[in-house]
Amino acid sequence: MDAIAVNQLSKTFRVKVKDKGLKGSLKSILKPSYRTIKAVDQISFTVEEGEILAFIGPNGAGKSTTIKMLTGILYPDSGSASVMDINPTTKRKQLAYRIGTVFGQKEQLWMHLTPYDNFKFFAAIYDLKEEESEARIEELKQVFELEEFINTPVRNLSLGQRIRCEIVASLIHRPKILFLDEPTIGLDPVVKENIRTLIKKMNKEYKTTIFLTSHDVGDIEKLCKRIIIVNHGSIVLDDSMENLKYHYLNRKIVEVKLREAMDMSDEDGINVVKSKGCNLKLEVDITRRSIADALKLIDADNILDIN
Repeated sequence: MDAIAVNQLSKTFRVKVKDKGLKGSLKSILKPSYRTIKAVDQISFTVEEGEILAFIGPNGAGKSTTIKMLTGILYPDSGSASVMDINPTTKRKQLAYRIGTVFGQKEQLWMHLTPYDNFKFFAAIYDLKEEESEARIEELKQVFELEEFINTPVRNLSLGQRIRCEIVASLIHRPKILFLDEPTIGLDPVVKENIRTLIKKMNKEYKTTIFLTSHDVGDIEKLCKRIIIVNHGSIVLDDSMENLKYHYLNRKIVEVKLREAMDMSDEDGINVVKSKGCNLKLEVDITRRSIADALKLIDADNILDIN
């Protein structure tokens, strides 16, 4: 069954055109002119239940507009969308009980409340009974390892801890689909990896469908098996991560900071791009060799950092 079905979905915006200078400013007030921008241009795709999909593209490609139409915030000009067999345009309130959203740059938690109090608040919004909300909070507390800070005000939490709580808040009502918009933005590499592990665990244990947008290649590569790339409002690629890596991402650059300088020569599938002092840059053909193969050529005790 499809969790999301989109057919010929389109959205345009009318934007005021403003010329430069004082004359242009006056003209835009007294005699404004407008142009039409196609934010989303007749896109069609489906997402299966339990799938983790990466929906990516450059800024202004139409990602956020698409998410807003799928969650009922914006109405499409034409085409149709179905989310868990619900029309987001006509049944937004009903849809809210079936989906969750996490926006890495926007906060839904009340900063002066503890995570526990926030979870109780969201449970009440979704009409969960007292016993049910307590059981759900306890379950999510264990899965996301919140014991140490569940009673600490949100304003005193680290960014990584807050993101974990944001995800839990969005899961309190057991949504079937979770929309994640840049969930690891601003996090350090270790915390990013922890969040990715939790997202995979959530998908596996709860069979939650994940609709992910991110500019972080690590998020996409480690979480998703399928990718949709959009640009100028249109879908330019819809393929598996495996095919994408093989045909388009078959070479990776690995930068290694060493404790001591070392000599290293090219190997089959591994080229030394730069070797200067304690800084080493390698190009790895991942269709022939793995990143691990490249790192095995360096003494582990001599590695300070890897990028």
